[in-house]
Amino acid sequence: MLDFSLVVQYIPFLLQATVITLEVSVLATALGLVLGLIAALMKISKIQPLVWIADFYIWVIRGTPVLVQLFLVYFGLPQLGIQIGPFSSALIALGVNAGAYIAEIYRGGILSVPKGQREAAQSLGMNYFLIMRRIILPQAFRVSIPALGNQAIMMLKDSSLASLVTVSELMMVSQRFAATNFAFIEFYITASVIYLILTTVFTFILNKIEGRLSISDH
Repeated sequence: MLDFSLVVQYIPFLLQATVITLEVSVLATALGLVLGLIAALMKISKIQPLVWIADFYIWVIRGTPVLVQLFLVYFGLPQLGIQIGPFSSALIALGVNAGAYIAEIYRGGILSVPKGQREAAQSLGMNYFLIMRRIILPQAFRVSIPALGNQAIMMLKDSSLASLVTVSELMMVSQRFAATNFAFIEFYITASVIYLILTTVFTFILNKIEGRLSISDH
């Protein structure tokens, strides 16, 4: 028989772990947004070495499992004398992984902006950085919102991998209590419900943002 009363006394600990899950997800997504923008700008650059570097980064990261990348950061870097804690390792690995995917999202958004707008801005004497900041990137970001939202939701779920490097996030804490109480179904179902609630809230917020942006277009 399933006994969810076992879970009730551990709810405060699960909620604390949920906060850590959100911290990993939000910070890793933020890092991915920054890295993705840099990689996207490098990829569309006319400077060939920058294009090669961006292509190599995207190729390697998208072509290897995120779990391998996480283990390389957490277990591999100390072998080179670089000591990084579990939280930072998870943040770096997940952020770098997300950046490769976000770079392609940004690139698609940037290329979707009509060339005529850039040419018009150039005719007005605007330089490359001003054109990007005021004309290209705002439109590219708006177009990319749905894909970036999906990436943020994926990050929320991928944050569970941080448990494999001893980060006390939701999955790690759920595993610990499940093993202690021999109540695996109860704790894993509870963790699933919490993840479902978080992803539903994220989706609701992203849909609101997308709706407001679409209204502003009109």
